[in-house]
Amino acid sequence: MMQLVTTHKNTDFDALATAICATLLYPGAVPVLPKTINANVRAFLAIHKDVFETRTWDEIDPESVKRLIITDANAWNRLGRIRSLQPRKDLEIILWDHHMEGGDIEADWRCQEPTGAAITLMVRALKENAVQLTPIQATLFLAGLYEDTGSLMFPATTPEDAYAAAWLLENGADLKIVGTLLRPAYGEKQKDVLFKMLENADRKRINGYSISINKLPVKGHVGGLSLVVNMYRQILNVDAAFGIFTTPEERCMVIGRSDNVGLDMGAVMRGLGGGGHPGAGSAMLKSVNPDAVEGMIEDLLFGNGGASVQISDLMSFPVFTVDAGTPMDKVAHLLREKGCTGLPVVEGERLVGIVSRRDFKKIRKKKGERSPVKAFMSRDVLTIEPGKSPLAAARIMVKHDIGRLPVVEEEKIIGIVTRSDVMTYFYDLLPA
Repeated sequence: MMQLVTTHKNTDFDALATAICATLLYPGAVPVLPKTINANVRAFLAIHKDVFETRTWDEIDPESVKRLIITDANAWNRLGRIRSLQPRKDLEIILWDHHMEGGDIEADWRCQEPTGAAITLMVRALKENAVQLTPIQATLFLAGLYEDTGSLMFPATTPEDAYAAAWLLENGADLKIVGTLLRPAYGEKQKDVLFKMLENADRKRINGYSISINKLPVKGHVGGLSLVVNMYRQILNVDAAFGIFTTPEERCMVIGRSDNVGLDMGAVMRGLGGGGHPGAGSAMLKSVNPDAVEGMIEDLLFGNGGASVQISDLMSFPVFTVDAGTPMDKVAHLLREKGCTGLPVVEGERLVGIVSRRDFKKIRKKKGERSPVKAFMSRDVLTIEPGKSPLAAARIMVKHDIGRLPVVEEEKIIGIVTRSDVMTYFYDLLPA
């Protein structure tokens, strides 16, 4: 049985530490890292590649994988190419994580608790199983713990994090090496970015917090942007700062930093498809208008209560529906006539299902075309209320891989919002 260990994209030291630790708890497990790895972690692996052997997804035969161990992540979209294993029903999944929200991974077994660092949970298991560590293993694990807890100073730090740090020190962790590993690079490129951000600095108050959102184009590779954003926040003395960095390749990196316990950067970034922790988070977007990203951040900070655009502003109405007794051949004709890919199915005024073009694949015989649509429609219908935000609709569509959502009010369908409607809002009518 092949066991894989993996962790989140933009792998940091806590992620690497938990992935390596999993190989001690599950002997024979193979660590497979995402393509995107933080610069300091990549440098560490370059020096220690003979000590900590890792593989890439290209080196793995997916069919041979029977167990997947996921660390420091609880959402499929954070796992890179390994997420291609998601449809597998015969795959055993084990999850170790300290993020308590935003997950969609259904694990067969999990250890998920709100500690400051994910490695803390696994150190507990190391102690319980009396696993012996080498000094370099203990040092790596402590680097992960210190990085995610700010050397035990972040508000999310728990007593167990401190106990875990003490145990790692007892097992030979070297604080001097940890300090070297976590010392971020700050050079001319980072100075230039910081100065440009300060030239265009702006403050606003959202829900009683002082916030600064800065949009800046960058060229080439610029490491240490998280350090820059944190310095920017400290200089402006705001509760939270966000850097929206766009590249010529139409990529958009969003980095958030906060030192206020009332602002959860991880929750904000999960709303953008990324992740993180209460004090720090990031997300990567493609081909997105930075002004739209700024609006999304503000909506998330407002808790969607202050969103200026609602689903009722985007939805199409009136909605064309079909009765549950309509034959499938007539439904096919209606889909072609209306030029749409799916239709809501109703009984009276009550929504009972959705039929889409993919449902026609269920028809095995010619006579099935005359069967009622209720025999082939999808009955588990996800809906949305008209007062919700476009972001709420996008989350549902991404999580469940669906292209349309009926808009329902008082159990009656009053409109429909599609993936293209939501993307038009978020991506500001990008040209083809």
